[in-house]
Amino acid sequence: MPVRRSRHLCSVAAALALTVAAPATAATASEDSSAALREVMFVGNNWDGTADVIESTGDFARIGRIDVIPDKAQRLAEINTDPIRWIYFQAIRNSVGEGHDQFVDDMYSTPDGGSVVVSRPSFADVVSIDLATGRLNWRFPVSGYRSDHMAVSPDGTRVAVSASTSNTVHVLDIESGKQLGSFRTGDKPHENIFTADGRYIWNMSIGEVNTALDAPWLDWTKGDRRITVVDATTYEQVKVIDMRQRLDAFGLGDRSDAVRPAVFSPDESKLYFQVSFFNGFFEYDIATDRITRTKTLPKNPATSEDRTTWVNDSRHHGISMSPDGAKLCVAGTMDDYATVVNRTTLQEGPLVTAAKPYWATVSGDGRHCVVSESGADRVTAIDFATGEKTVSVAVGDHPQRVRLGHVAAGWTGPSAG
Repeated sequence: MPVRRSRHLCSVAAALALTVAAPATAATASEDSSAALREVMFVGNNWDGTADVIESTGDFARIGRIDVIPDKAQRLAEINTDPIRWIYFQAIRNSVGEGHDQFVDDMYSTPDGGSVVVSRPSFADVVSIDLATGRLNWRFPVSGYRSDHMAVSPDGTRVAVSASTSNTVHVLDIESGKQLGSFRTGDKPHENIFTADGRYIWNMSIGEVNTALDAPWLDWTKGDRRITVVDATTYEQVKVIDMRQRLDAFGLGDRSDAVRPAVFSPDESKLYFQVSFFNGFFEYDIATDRITRTKTLPKNPATSEDRTTWVNDSRHHGISMSPDGAKLCVAGTMDDYATVVNRTTLQEGPLVTAAKPYWATVSGDGRHCVVSESGADRVTAIDFATGEKTVSVAVGDHPQRVRLGHVAAGWTGPSAG
C-alpha cells in the first residue's frame, strides 16, 4: 500500500503440504459457467473510489468502470457522528493517503462473474458490488479502523482481508459476506496468500510504517513483524516465521524484517519477498527454513536517500512471477522503474521507466507483467520474454492493486439504473 508519509510447521506432514503448490492469485470461474464469462483485469483506483475493468491480454483496453463507493454519503455520515472513527479516517487521509481518502485497496470477482468484492481502507470494510447494477450486495465492517490487502481461495469461494489496526485477518464467504473465521497476526497485517490447494493462508505483517523512526538502529520501534501461517479451515496457527532471525543468519542484520509483497515459485518450494527500505528482494527456501539468495536492484540516482521520504517505508513494492517460474517482475516503487529478473541468474533486464509503480501482476495469458503506475494513473504491460514495455493504458486516480477476474460476456459496465 505505498503512499507518501509526512509518511518445520508443527508436523512434517504440514511442512510437506506447504511446499507443494503455487498460491492462488485470482478467482476462477466454474467449469459449467466459463463459456459465459470474460476474463478481465480489475484495477483499483484508490483515490478515485473506482475500479477500471480492462482486457486481461492484448492491448489491455478499458472495458468499463465501477463506482466502488456508491454508499459514500452514508459512510461519511456515520464517520462524522463517531469521534474515534473520524480521527482514524482523518489519520488515514493525512498519512498513508497523502492527503487523499483510500477508497479501494483490493478486489476480486466472484466465481460467477456477477460481483466484485472490494476492501475499502478509509471505510474500514469489505463490500460486494453487483456488476450489473453497481449496487451493494453486502457489507462487512472489519475489526478496528482500516481494511487492507485481500486474498481469494483457489476455488474462489472465500476471501481473506487484513484489518490493519486490529492485527486480525477475517475470512469471509465471498457470496454472502458472512465471516467464516478469523485469526490474529503480527502488527499491521498486510499481504495474504492462499496456498494453491487451499489448505493454508500466509499473512505478512509489516509493523509501524507511518512513523519517521526509520534509521536502522530504530528498527525495533516498528513492532512485531512476522509471517503467520494458519490452517485455512480451522484458522488455527501452524507456524510463525520471524525473518529477523533468518536475515541475521544470512548476514543481513541491517535489513528490515517487514515482509511486503511476496510470491511463491510454481512448486511452492521458494518464497520471493520484498522488505521495507530495500531496493531488491530475497529468496526463502521453505523446506530448509532459510534465506538462500538476495538480489539488490539498481537505485535511481534521483531517489532521495532520506528514508522518511519513502512511501510507507517501501522502496520497492510489487513482485510477480511468470507462470513457468522462469522470470520475476519487480516494481521499483521509489526508484520509478519496473524490471523483469531471470530467476536462475537473478540478472535484471531493462529498467522500464514507470511513475511510482505500486503493484505487479501477470496477464491472463501469462506473457506479460502488468504494473500499476500510481504516479501516472496508468497500467503498463512488460513482456516477460524481452523485458520491454509493450503498452500503457490510462486508468483512474492513483491505481494500486491489479487483479485478474471475470465479468459476464458482453459486460461494459453497470446499468444506469
